[in-house]
Amino acid sequence: MALFSGTAHPRLAAAIGHHLEVPVSPSQLRRFANDCLEVQLQANCRERDVFLVQPLVPPTQEHLVELLLMIDAARGASAGRITVVMPHYAYARSDKKDEPRISIGGRLVADLISAAGADRVLTMTLHSPQVHGFFSVPVDHLHALHELAGHFRTGDLSNSVVISPDLGNAKEANAFARLLGVPVAAAAKQRMADDKVVISAIIGDVRGRDVIVLDDEIARGSTIMELLDHLAAEDVASVRVACTHGLFTAGAIGRIEAHDEVREIVCTNTVPVPEESSAGKLTVLTVAPALAEAMRRIHNGESVSVLFDAP
Repeated sequence: MALFSGTAHPRLAAAIGHHLEVPVSPSQLRRFANDCLEVQLQANCRERDVFLVQPLVPPTQEHLVELLLMIDAARGASAGRITVVMPHYAYARSDKKDEPRISIGGRLVADLISAAGADRVLTMTLHSPQVHGFFSVPVDHLHALHELAGHFRTGDLSNSVVISPDLGNAKEANAFARLLGVPVAAAAKQRMADDKVVISAIIGDVRGRDVIVLDDEIARGSTIMELLDHLAAEDVASVRVACTHGLFTAGAIGRIEAHDEVREIVCTNTVPVPEESSAGKLTVLTVAPALAEAMRRIHNGESVSVLFDAP
């Protein structure tokens, strides 16, 4: 096994390497005078099982091109197999044609990754299930529900309810509620623009309850902010916000923390959490053990799906 990291999240790659007891091999990213990038993998790849760790996080386009160059470098170095470990696939949100003459970036970027030479993709909590089918190579799609549930089980859940910010995430919220043994609710949401959503109703009983909001990703936090206003009107006892991908762009973490009802914000380290967000009400859980175990199973030809059966 050979493990390399791009520049998007070297800390996560190092944590994965620690669990696998495999060192992160060195690589070099160079930028030419004409702003083109070049990647060199500085360790032997010939006939090796190569794993490239690179979530697509801002600056997303830079990290995407870097990943494509890493794949190409591994292929040119006669790698035996190339697995892209992409905990966060940012283009998964571009998964459908909801306006005329619009691009479907989720499918296009999946094609680019395959064309560059990737043999397999390991990812976590895609924005929508159909994105899995955009890839022409095998995809192992993990989730972080067990990590999140393990955290919330340490507290009192007797008055808790899980709520999904939209109906599209209701299936994941239902699975999460079953892990916690609590009821589930959902919000009816309509997205008007990238930074504007409207919630028309909350389906389920949340009045006076300790609410756990579960989302796949929080970027600007527009959906969460809208939902928090509705939950305040329902006189909920408290709110804890949970997500897999905590991007927290444009000061989102501060706006969410400012709500008096919010007791805690929980995310995982699939993406690097901004330094200014590392205090206050935020708790960051690690998914390095789960990713490392999946990589070990891929390397050894074992089942990855059994990871979902673990309590």
